[in-house]
Amino acid sequence: MTYLFYTVDVFTHTMFGGNQLAVFPDAEGLSTEIMQKIAAEFNFSETVFILPPTIKNATKKLRIFTPSQELPFAGHPTLGAAYILGISDESIDKNDDYKIIFEEGVGLVPITIKFKNRQPIYTELTSPQLPEFSDEIPSIEELASVLSLKIEDFRQDHYSPQAVSCGLPFLFVPLHNREALKRIKLNSDRWTKLLENAWASSLYVFCFDPENEGSNIRARMFAPGLGVVEDPATGSAATAFGGYLGIRETAKNGTFHWRIEQGFEMGRPSFLEVTIDKIEEKIDNICVGGASVLVSRGTMEI
Repeated sequence: MTYLFYTVDVFTHTMFGGNQLAVFPDAEGLSTEIMQKIAAEFNFSETVFILPPTIKNATKKLRIFTPSQELPFAGHPTLGAAYILGISDESIDKNDDYKIIFEEGVGLVPITIKFKNRQPIYTELTSPQLPEFSDEIPSIEELASVLSLKIEDFRQDHYSPQAVSCGLPFLFVPLHNREALKRIKLNSDRWTKLLENAWASSLYVFCFDPENEGSNIRARMFAPGLGVVEDPATGSAATAFGGYLGIRETAKNGTFHWRIEQGFEMGRPSFLEVTIDKIEEKIDNICVGGASVLVSRGTMEI
């Protein structure tokens, strides 16, 4: 069988930036084993397979794989898959914003595709789950050993380490500045000892010291447990990060927005837009979006 695929750079306006993604827009007939082998062959942080839905009201079903395992939810595959549908699916009205719903392991994920001149220019997901929090995390001293940093590099104030999940857990670790973020060298032995079996084993390290005008936050993400040593742009982490940031906003009600820059230390600059709504101190909604760029189109014989 011949299967069409696209490769896309997600969370960027420029080719060779953002996070790489392979998209199979018509994956019917592929087994789980073959999907996993394809993901390992591409060796991107994720590969996504689009299938007919099995749940009422869903537009399509997505299955998302890292090089080593399947995920119940991931941000840049969700947004990149929507971008490819915006290019290739002739049933979509490309004259205005178009809403679709993806069926994923975590549940139904609403997406908005924004068009200009009948081309998709921006895709945005709404989190399928509200954030879940955990404070069962390593100490600052232990985190310093994992990241090869000094204790004084870490913030321990209103912003302190915390684990959050909106379908996929991440451990959020705040640093004082971009210089400290740049010095991170993941100690795999210490990570294995302290985090491999933790609820949130993936590390999302950030600071409020961005490089680019219009950005609010600089971040790096490390997920050796998912087969991803470092990720240039992480939509599922940005979704959970909306929960982390939202509960620290003192206002009881309102809409809050942050622009995150990630991937610069890897040579793949990425920009992620995070928006949350709070009602009576509770987070009511989290959205994550960004631009994508088509890189290639090809076929695979299986």
